Amino acid sequence: MPIRVVTPADLEAVITLWHRVFPEYNDPRYPQRDPRTNILRKLAFGDGLFWLGHHGHRVVGTVMAGYDGHRGWIYSLGVDPDHRRGGLGRELVAHAETELRTRGCPKINLQVLDTNTGALNFWRSLGYGSDEVISLGKRL
Repeated sequence: MPIRVVTPADLEAVITLWHRVFPEYNDPRYPQRDPRTNILRKLAFGDGLFWLGHHGHRVVGTVMAGYDGHRGWIYSLGVDPDHRRGGLGRELVAHAETELRTRGCPKINLQVLDTNTGALNFWRSLGYGSDEVISLGKRL
């Protein structure tokens, strides 16, 4: 499936997909998960580390990455339920890994909600495992 960089013209299509694949993004108790704000912020950052997979003109998957020169991160890997089990998630991850590797990234981190067993199994199947760390955060 074709993979390309997300552009501002993709905003509404990506928001629609994220509302479908990330139910937690619909919870108003967590404003830091607002898709519109996050997508616009990432696009404004302009690092080119945000991709989508499409079927015709329909956005059916996304993956976002970040790299600060020390560690890479993968965020917002999501595939439309109607297009799962066809390899798109793996393709998107491989694309992100390749892009991070070309920038000199030595290690990739990601976070998965501990209740999302399907996602945990997916990531484990790609060789990702738990690190001996505790993820901490602070909302600003």
